[in-house]
Amino acid sequence: MPPADSAASSRLPPQLLAKEDLQALLDALRRAGYRVVGPRLSQGAIVIDELTDIAELPRGWTDEQVAGQYRLQRRPDEAYFGYNVGPHSWKQFLFPPQATVAAAERTAEGWELRTVDDQQPPYAFLGARACDLAAIAVQDRTFIHAQYADPIYRRRRAEAFIVAVDCGQAASTCFCASMNTGPACRQGFDLLLTELAGAFLFEVGTPRGAALAAGLPLRPADEAALAEAAAVRQQAVAQVSKQLDTTDIRQVLLGSLEHPRWSQVAERCLSCTNCTMVCPTCFCSSVREVGDLSGEHVERQREWDSCFNVDFSYLSGGIVRNQIRARYRQWLTHKLASWIDQFDVSGCVGCGRCITWCPVGIDLTEEVAAIREEPA
Repeated sequence: MPPADSAASSRLPPQLLAKEDLQALLDALRRAGYRVVGPRLSQGAIVIDELTDIAELPRGWTDEQVAGQYRLQRRPDEAYFGYNVGPHSWKQFLFPPQATVAAAERTAEGWELRTVDDQQPPYAFLGARACDLAAIAVQDRTFIHAQYADPIYRRRRAEAFIVAVDCGQAASTCFCASMNTGPACRQGFDLLLTELAGAFLFEVGTPRGAALAAGLPLRPADEAALAEAAAVRQQAVAQVSKQLDTTDIRQVLLGSLEHPRWSQVAERCLSCTNCTMVCPTCFCSSVREVGDLSGEHVERQREWDSCFNVDFSYLSGGIVRNQIRARYRQWLTHKLASWIDQFDVSGCVGCGRCITWCPVGIDLTEEVAAIREEPA
């Protein structure tokens, strides 16, 4: 199970970590046995990958995001975390894109089935944002807080150490405020950083976060630093311009299954699966059997899949959703409506990734607004 968050009243007072001491935090995580993953530049985007040195962070870079477009830009300063969420999410390390869930060997007595150990070392996430923390909490309900827990996710989640970073800016595609998931981090982290001009405001969220912080060169935070941190957070709040009205959203969507808007959006949608691949909460997967050439060994592999793939809805006798209209409707109504029935929470955290990385710029907030304005 994931470590429980300490109550706010039990947290240590905020402290300061000098920017030149950020490497000390990364080194402490590595000494503790964690594989540190965080933001870095790759192929024209800020992605999440393994880090060994703070020089690998996207210092001085930011991104401009609008529907269907993502562009890197230089910042006027040398901020380490002065960007918005990119195409990657932390989901890939907790619920891997491909995993071997079982294997079978041919023996003299017949086939012998066995489980496969997940050999990955524990991860430390450096740079998780508030919407990312909310997405992890959503997936916890999917993979842990259910009758049948996923063993791969459960182990990786229990061992994961999270260093969150408060947002200091918002993209035009962000709508976390509408989903009550950000932009400020409130819970779900071991340590929290807020980047200031010359240091990081450093906050502890759990006992193991406190244990790791004990070996770092921290100093008390004064009132000026606390005021600067508050201003950083408020700047992000002020920049969130996109909204999604969630009032009675379940009834609005499930009561409009024959709305003409579904056909209109289907004329634009490519059914490319981009929105589900970048989404930090989507969990559709498929399972296939893969045998070796000798015929003596077979593995059962789970892979990410998408409800936008035409054969994902195949049932005995045929495909259930053979039109893009039906597949888009399934995705949006599940994400914002029937997910609530399953898990008592929305499947959307307002990160805006699906809007940015849609090749044709489909914006789910606009689709919901259109359905709400003209009921079927």
